[in-house]
Amino acid sequence: MPLGIWLKAGTSATALVLAMAGAATAATGPASASSTAQVAAVTLRYDDSRAAGWEAAIAAGVASWNANVSNVRLVEAAPGAAAEIVIVATTGWPQATLGPVRPGRQVRVELGSQAVNQGYNKTRIAAHELGHSLGLPDTKPGPCSQLMSGSSAGTACTNATPNAAERSRVQSAYASGTAALAPNNRALIDAP
Repeated sequence: MPLGIWLKAGTSATALVLAMAGAATAATGPASASSTAQVAAVTLRYDDSRAAGWEAAIAAGVASWNANVSNVRLVEAAPGAAAEIVIVATTGWPQATLGPVRPGRQVRVELGSQAVNQGYNKTRIAAHELGHSLGLPDTKPGPCSQLMSGSSAGTACTNATPNAAERSRVQSAYASGTAALAPNNRALIDAP
């Protein structure tokens, strides 16, 4: 067979294989497109090794955020590993660095016993301060239904669940797979 015929036959066979591969890809296109359209959750590690006495409240606050937002996941850092959110127990008022924190960056949460001594709920405090790390400012004064209303909701308030607006804001901040807004490194003190 002359070389020209071999080249035409090879080109035709290659075109056929590519066309079949394209059809197979097109058939699976929507499924793979939807899976790539979903952004993987941003994982933020927290270190509560210096928050003695707050472990249960921190675990409940983390669980609340993880149950209510899907674009960011809070996980406990392995002992000695770096963490984006460093949580410490203090004797003062609770406070936190305003985020949203990005992977590889760091913010600080101080869980102050002064608020607990005045009757505020530990789990609400922990969830509220984590909310600051995720980029939410205070919404004072505000009702108990707003997690970020903090101490202005009063000592009877035990709500540790972000409301729809708070969830939406955190979802938006982490929608692209990273924190969308630059943290301003401003500490928010949650005294009444």
